[in-house]
Amino acid sequence: MSAQLVSILVLAVIFVLATTRSVNMGALAFAGAFGVGTLAANMDAKAIFEGFPGDIFVVLVGVTYLFALAKANGTTDWLVSAAVRLVGGRIALIPWVMFVITAALTAIGAVSPAAVAIVAPIALGFAARYGISPLLMGAMVVHGAQAGGFSPISVYGSIVNGIVKRDGIPGNELVLFLASLGVNTVIAIILFIVFGGTKLARNKQPVDDEIVETKLNPLIIATLAGLVLLIVGTLVFDLDVGLTAISLAVLLSVIWPESSRKAVSEITWPTVLLICGVLTYVAVLQEMGTIDYVGDAVSGVGVPLLAALLLCYIGAIVSAFASSVGLMGALIPLAVPFLALGTIGPVGMIAALAVSATVVDVSPFSTNGALVLANAKNVDRDKFFKQLLAYGGIVVAVAPLVIWLVFVVPNFG
Repeated sequence: MSAQLVSILVLAVIFVLATTRSVNMGALAFAGAFGVGTLAANMDAKAIFEGFPGDIFVVLVGVTYLFALAKANGTTDWLVSAAVRLVGGRIALIPWVMFVITAALTAIGAVSPAAVAIVAPIALGFAARYGISPLLMGAMVVHGAQAGGFSPISVYGSIVNGIVKRDGIPGNELVLFLASLGVNTVIAIILFIVFGGTKLARNKQPVDDEIVETKLNPLIIATLAGLVLLIVGTLVFDLDVGLTAISLAVLLSVIWPESSRKAVSEITWPTVLLICGVLTYVAVLQEMGTIDYVGDAVSGVGVPLLAALLLCYIGAIVSAFASSVGLMGALIPLAVPFLALGTIGPVGMIAALAVSATVVDVSPFSTNGALVLANAKNVDRDKFFKQLLAYGGIVVAVAPLVIWLVFVVPNFG
């Protein structure tokens, strides 16, 4: 068996173990990089560590550190409370408020599961209180998180754009962001209509939100200013996202140490480990020629459009049972040899792969879907699980095809 096939089998084992044994995929990937790199590729530790994504590590730590501070000092509570009170008695607007809030949180740097973890309990509490479909509300939260998930300063966006840049693929940050925003917004509109959202327009009553409204204070104002500075600094002045975020977080911590003491422990270290581990393993695969091997195999299908569709479905199916962000680290490099043929537009293809791999996060086996299931109130949990599973299955079956038709087919040739 060739070294390339061994590395592919190890990658499959990593995904299976991470899914069935609840072991962090990044830790498994680091072990896989060590084993495969040493035994199959004759690489030493220095060569393996050269694939460690230091820039992405700083992005993940920086933005989640800043966001952890915002959560700890009440800034996120203030934002959610202020947004909810804007709807007044218009019940039909509540699902859209939740959609926008989660989109805004991920767009400014929150990891998608973190945003869902904050908003889902509030959203599903409203669903139970005001007779809103829990499936509608939960899906609106998840799709909202994915809608903002590929902004240029988001975690997902930074990862994908970093991989694209490092692999020399022509990319477009704005197209990637708008692709995810557009697809998830369209899905949200369809869900809103199908699950009775329009009927809610006739239901108007006082809204008494479950969260305690946090009053503005100097710390919250400073944190809000920090988030604005992060957006302006990275988008207008082209500053590094990770370094800017961690600098702002440190500044807030120095001035208000008491409220910031626990923030470091709230950094999403499991996500950092996951992403850095997977990308390090992918770097080993690239070094030993596995990426070219698989890319050539996909290209060998003979029909470029069919090969592109297969990649989108691979991303969607695997992501429904594993980490979306970890999968992107492995999936996008697989398309490099395929894109080198020049028959498929790289910008549309990257957008299609990224959106296909994340739009399915409503699956109850994904972190986001599991958070929705765990926070549902006044429901038959087994029945709700089956509803989420059925909806997730529909998304997996339909979304990659539609995404392929919209983003890949028009750019063929």
